[in-house]
Amino acid sequence: MKVIAIVGSIRKNSYNLQLAKHVQKRYAEQFEVEILDLAPLPMYNQDIELDAPQEVLDFKAKVKEADAVLWITPEYNSSIPGVLGNAIDWLSRVDRVMNGKPSIIMGSSMGILGSVKAQMHLRDILFAVGLNSPVLGGNEVYVGAVHEKFDAEGNLTDEKTIDFLDGVIENFQDSMKRYV
Repeated sequence: MKVIAIVGSIRKNSYNLQLAKHVQKRYAEQFEVEILDLAPLPMYNQDIELDAPQEVLDFKAKVKEADAVLWITPEYNSSIPGVLGNAIDWLSRVDRVMNGKPSIIMGSSMGILGSVKAQMHLRDILFAVGLNSPVLGGNEVYVGAVHEKFDAEGNLTDEKTIDFLDGVIENFQDSMKRYV
């Protein structure tokens, strides 16, 4: 199974990117995870959507080819980051490559709520007409106090979080059986 990870932060040492890399490494035997870089995407512009830049075409092609999308988002101003919204705008237009593609959502923050509000907004967005993505429900991953759960090398070290992720990934794999 091929999973595309879309991380809503372009910061070099993003905790959400570290979470994506943890998933990529820990579950490598269960499925392949490719983490996409949102930094090269230009701002969405309806004037160019029918003749989109190559960066957009490549991004959309990778999402289209994947069996599922793993969204990992921080929380900015009680919602999703602009860079994530921009990526979603490109995905929801013209060929709508997300239509019917399963999603799983995770996120982290240094606060105790672990991106709860951002994930609620993202879940609503993924149900929009241009996306129509079934989201694995009941398996929310909110990693609060994330700065205390990774070591200096970027490894997730909190055993309770790791055990919880193991259960969520097992549920995700079970739910994917109806799609692949």
